[in-house]
Amino acid sequence: MYNKTLSSLFIFVLFAFSSGRLFAQNKQFADSWEYMGIAVEEPGFTIWGTSPVMDDEGNVHLFVARWPGDKVNPDWRSASEIAHYVGSNPEGPFSFSDVAVAGTGLDTWDKYGAHNPTISRVEDKYVLLYIANDNPSQPPHPSNQKIGMAIADSPYGPWNKVNKDGLILDTPKNPAYWNYEASNGVNNPALLKHPDGEYFIYFKSEKSRMGLAIAENLEGPYVQMPFPVTSNDQNIEDGYAFMYEGKFALLTTDNHGIIEAGGGLLWTSEDGITFDTYEKGFHRINAYLDFDQENVAIYYGPMNATYSKFERPQLLLVDGEVNYMYVPSGHNIFGRKNTVSYVLKFKK
Repeated sequence: MYNKTLSSLFIFVLFAFSSGRLFAQNKQFADSWEYMGIAVEEPGFTIWGTSPVMDDEGNVHLFVARWPGDKVNPDWRSASEIAHYVGSNPEGPFSFSDVAVAGTGLDTWDKYGAHNPTISRVEDKYVLLYIANDNPSQPPHPSNQKIGMAIADSPYGPWNKVNKDGLILDTPKNPAYWNYEASNGVNNPALLKHPDGEYFIYFKSEKSRMGLAIAENLEGPYVQMPFPVTSNDQNIEDGYAFMYEGKFALLTTDNHGIIEAGGGLLWTSEDGITFDTYEKGFHRINAYLDFDQENVAIYYGPMNATYSKFERPQLLLVDGEVNYMYVPSGHNIFGRKNTVSYVLKFKK
């Protein structure tokens, strides 16, 4: 009896260990997120892309695309500005500090719609990438979207635009390139310093695929690759670039269901140039929070949507490790006025 009991216990422990190991192997990046709350809610403003960075004192700075009113499209094209919010905790609360970048209102490439910021800490500098345009009317928008860069010694600025006017990336002039005369220009950038020292800017362009431009120096010049780095046939958006478990990673939306429409994708690559593997990067909002879909206030997307989706994922990395994700949505899941951005914590 004693030996039989020990044998049964051994089998149970072995099964539990094996099952746990199997679960760990099958656990996806998307399963690690835990909803924590609202990151930014600003009465009278539509809130969109929300990009975080931590300073030396542990304060978190969010750079947020926002504009007056509750209309997402087409207002973002003309009225978006990049606002700076500050909090002492990654989960907030966050308070408005200043406007970092706005449209110039002048005869420049970035006259309108400073939008979709990505903030990075590169050594002792803060680097802000953004998009803008010189005419929000359709056409020429969105084919006239371009990418700018501004650099500061402090997250409070002042922000110095590179190349005098900030322009860092435009569509290529070579007709043989994949995104020559791209219908959506170049947009939604992500910056990654390569382990070997080069600087990679990933961006979205023709057919909503991701492209890559490389420079030896932070301020450029950036040389575009003649081909896209993703081969998706369905729209993806808003790649955030980072190193993850020794690989290059891009976290994007999954707009139309490469895995699940309304979810996200984690693309990985051995060399940072060809992203040929992916898994689910995050689920629909409904998977993280229990709410009544019928009471959701919809400001962007189909009015009869049966689920709610995140947009433009941006990550807070601490010592190179994923800690938090900040995401806006065209849906206010609490049914309130205006869009907000949400924060989720990464459960290791």
